[in-house]
Amino acid sequence: MAFMIMLQNVELRRGARELFHGVDLAIFRGDKVGITGANGSGKTSLLALLRGELQADSGSVAVPAGLRIASVAQETPPVARTAHEYVLDGDQELRALEAEMQEAELAHDGARIGLLHARYEAVGGYTAPSRAARLLDGVGFATTDLPRSVGEFSGGWRMRLNLAQALMCRSDLLLLDEPTNHLDLDAVLWLETWLAAYEGTLLVISHDREFLDRVATRIVHIERNSVRAYSGNYSQFELQRAAELAVEQALYERQQREIRHVMQFVERFRAKATKARQVQSRLKVLERMQRIAPAHVDAQFAFEFREPEKLPRPLLGLEEQSVGYGGAPVLAGLDLILSPGGRIAILGRNGAGKSTLARLLAGELQAGTGRRVEANDLRIGYFAQHHVERLDAESSPFAHVRRFAPEFERGTEQALRDHLGGFGFRGDRVFEPVAAFSGGERARLMLAMLVAQRPNLLILDEPTNHLDLDMRHALGMALQDFSGALVVVSHDRHLIRSIADELWLVHDGRLEPFDGDLDDYAAWLSGLRARREAEVTDEAPAGAAARRARKRAEAERRNQLSPLRAAVRTAEEDLTRLGQERLELERALADPTLYTAGSREELARILDRQRAVTRSVTDAETRWLQASEALEAAERQS
Repeated sequence: MAFMIMLQNVELRRGARELFHGVDLAIFRGDKVGITGANGSGKTSLLALLRGELQADSGSVAVPAGLRIASVAQETPPVARTAHEYVLDGDQELRALEAEMQEAELAHDGARIGLLHARYEAVGGYTAPSRAARLLDGVGFATTDLPRSVGEFSGGWRMRLNLAQALMCRSDLLLLDEPTNHLDLDAVLWLETWLAAYEGTLLVISHDREFLDRVATRIVHIERNSVRAYSGNYSQFELQRAAELAVEQALYERQQREIRHVMQFVERFRAKATKARQVQSRLKVLERMQRIAPAHVDAQFAFEFREPEKLPRPLLGLEEQSVGYGGAPVLAGLDLILSPGGRIAILGRNGAGKSTLARLLAGELQAGTGRRVEANDLRIGYFAQHHVERLDAESSPFAHVRRFAPEFERGTEQALRDHLGGFGFRGDRVFEPVAAFSGGERARLMLAMLVAQRPNLLILDEPTNHLDLDMRHALGMALQDFSGALVVVSHDRHLIRSIADELWLVHDGRLEPFDGDLDDYAAWLSGLRARREAEVTDEAPAGAAARRARKRAEAERRNQLSPLRAAVRTAEEDLTRLGQERLELERALADPTLYTAGSREELARILDRQRAVTRSVTDAETRWLQASEALEAAERQS
């Protein structure tokens, strides 16, 4: 098997910080490599090194010239191109041929036109539109989304467009950095199938162990400034790594016994002149000894859900409820009873209403019809990505938890710090503003706030996004011991298998128990996809008539969605303005001269304005959320 990439004695630094050194690594043609390691260990930098965006500080990186490398763009400009055309742009060779064909036609060069059309057919040009449509369908877009402009989609959906564009490239080397973060379970299952059939070389960073088990044939693990390759998938890597750690620990303990024995001899005979030469000899042995570090995998995260104060039975019941965002309901006929000990995972295709159901259960959405029965002592803990995005950027983890958990507000500072330490926030980190935190750190903080509230009903909507493997493991262990009721929406199958006792399916506007396991669900999705693919292929945009129809549909859609988008923009502008005003008020309140006797009126005025701004922020957030939901519902219906 031929080498594709060779790293020899590579050292890489980012500023003063060393990521790894002494790296010798060979990647073979056709390898499917999963890259693992703690957040910040250098996984993304390793991919940047292979793309040529970073240069090694020492050593050599050999990548064949002319290699077609595809990776997912991290930014997507809100261009006017349609989603379908944007994905087609991923095949750069195809686009270059199309440009040449257009030039030849303008020059009326018949011979060149014939040659170019032959090359176009050879590279799959005539089937490219249906290939792009299938990719869009696979990552979760509906057929009606194909003619929509890129600028109409939210950030998460643009990342899906970028993924589809990268897959559209007929690459030799495919580099993927956390490709499942913005996908739901059905898209993750589709991506696994696609990557299994991919004929090039794959390097993928992922914290989803089942995804790595199904995709990777080798694991490259980054730990303690070193990079090492293991054969097999992630489960096989874990077994190999555990065996290595056991051997390393045994060697460490044996060396420690030798050191203790030598030191006992030294201490015993240090004062005896007759033993001085032997004592010095033993000390030199210790100096020359290459010390073995203790072999351990640091448990960065360790927390648990304490017993809820009350566990009424049932906690929550829905009777014939329907819910939506105006117009036809997204879900109807909802009947569900949640009691302590219940563990439900919600399945369903993208856009089916899983997050809508989670918001209804959490009390963030009001039902259109039906009845909701809550226990008197119900305490809901709700995790959702839009909550993570609404954390106070200027506040610290310490302030966030104290504000949302009265128990810690009354308790000692050390108890709160111990709690945050279980989520990886230690030392001065607990007092740093959230503004500089990564997505994973913000998600961990939200979980710390949630656990501190001691809920008896947990509603978790994609809780593992941006969490690394260690934190996902800690969350799964904590949830196994949770005594309340649990409802989870997640694309992490390992988490679902480890914590859920029941599977429920959202489909065609209904919620029903799913008779089967996750493998049966994958088969069910495969059947749906097979029935859609013919439709997607047939309806891929092509020809002048289709373009005219598409433009008419786009104009109608713009007229319908324009006021909703304006409402979202207005709310966002209000939130930005109010957030700036709140910061200015907080700076003013930090001035010590404001608390002198002569400044009482000014202090009262600023405090009154701060309360008014806080109320306005709450109102603007509500308007933004309602407008966003209405826009999302309208986009799905259009």
